[in-house]
Formats: sequence, C-alpha cells, structure tokens
Amino acid sequence: MDENSKKDAIKKLDPLQLCVTQEGGTERPFDNQYWDHKEEGIYVDIISGEPLFSSVHKYDSGSGWPSFTHPLKEDNIVEKMDHSHGMERIEVKSKNADSHLGHVFPDGPAENGLRYCINSASLRFIPKSELEAEGYGEYLELFK
Repeated sequence: MDENSKKDAIKKLDPLQLCVTQEGGTERPFDNQYWDHKEEGIYVDIISGEPLFSSVHKYDSGSGWPSFTHPLKEDNIVEKMDHSHGMERIEVKSKNADSHLGHVFPDGPAENGLRYCINSASLRFIPKSELEAEGYGEYLELFK
C-alpha cells in the first residue's frame, strides 16, 4: 500500500476507527460491530483491505471482542511486545497498513492455544457471498 492510498483511506475513518487503528486505542467490549457476528466470510484491514481473519477461525471467547484462533494469512500480521498500561502483552498489527488490530493472548482453545482478540473498528467484513466480487475469491475454499 503506497503512502497516498493509506492517507486517503485514513481520511475516511470515523473517530473510533482512527483511534483504534492509528493510536492503538481499544473499543468497548460487547459494544462493537463484530463481537457476536456469526456470518460466514473474512475480515480485512479497514485501511488496506489485506485479508486478516476468517469466520471459520472465529469463536466466542466471552471477552466482548471478536476472537480468532489464528490469522487467515500469517504474512499479513505483525506481532510486537506491548508494555502499555502496566501489562506485558503482544500487540497485533496489520503488515501493510500498520493498523493496530488488538492483542494475542496464550489462552485460546485451539491446538496453538492462542486467542487473537481484535477490535471490530480495525476490520471490514466481507460476506462469503461477496468474496468473488470484492476480489477475495481465493478464500471461498474455506467455506466448503
């Protein structure tokens, strides 16, 4: 993603999306768009559109935020240590847009034991029925 495209995309964000993606903010639990969303599809970075997570790997962690057992495409995720708020956590960011997405914790249900706790405000959902039209047809395989 080039710098001008990123700047244009950032200008279109609402205040919460801007706070979360650019300032490392966190939205309120149980009061966000995707915490209990159950439709089949994929979640992409709200700025760059890079594929990040899938409904196939989504589960109810009870945290009030969308939670996933692992990323859809590992290469699109960057993890780094976060020592803010007196805690030691691993921050999750998108690779191309450098958007703050949330954090990953070692208390997940899958074989890897990870819970990717992600802010809805950093995501755009692409329903399974629109994957092809939106240019994400390669991910239709996940839903067979």
